[in-house]
Amino acid sequence: MPEHNTYNGRREPVPMIDIGDPAPEFELHNQHGETVRRSDFDGQRLVVYFFPRANTDGCTTEAKGFEDALSTFAQRDTAVVGISDDPVSDLETFATDHGLTFDLLSDEHGEVATLYESYGEKQLFGNTFDGVFRNTYVVGPDGRIEAVYENVSPDGHAADVLAALESADVASAD
Repeated sequence: MPEHNTYNGRREPVPMIDIGDPAPEFELHNQHGETVRRSDFDGQRLVVYFFPRANTDGCTTEAKGFEDALSTFAQRDTAVVGISDDPVSDLETFATDHGLTFDLLSDEHGEVATLYESYGEKQLFGNTFDGVFRNTYVVGPDGRIEAVYENVSPDGHAADVLAALESADVASAD
């Protein structure tokens, strides 16, 4: 297995995810405490976006961008889920405060984010800690990765993903 900068809880290398690879399965609770699985979306496209912290400026901007475009995503048979390491209760508050109607999923220990190369060591204000990276994956109707967006800017990101879907150019999204 090739070395990579994303590690699981045992500090072992995690295999890189490439376009065309099967999307890792997940089973997480949403902001309502309901179980959501990646396989629930088989047969349609799924945008899986990872965000660091609910109710922060960047995460709010990104979430509202996806919410504003949700009906257009739906017209293209594409669902959207956001995943963070926030507890369900924080995601419920976030969704309520900002009128977010799509699933926000709690990955408190970063296990799913690790599978998607979206969790690891970060630095902020001189402190080092493990956290969620702002990455997005488009999963095709066949359950395979169609596009990868790494280290995205939250402002306008949803529109960028939608534009790639509309032009059917999801594989060269980065």
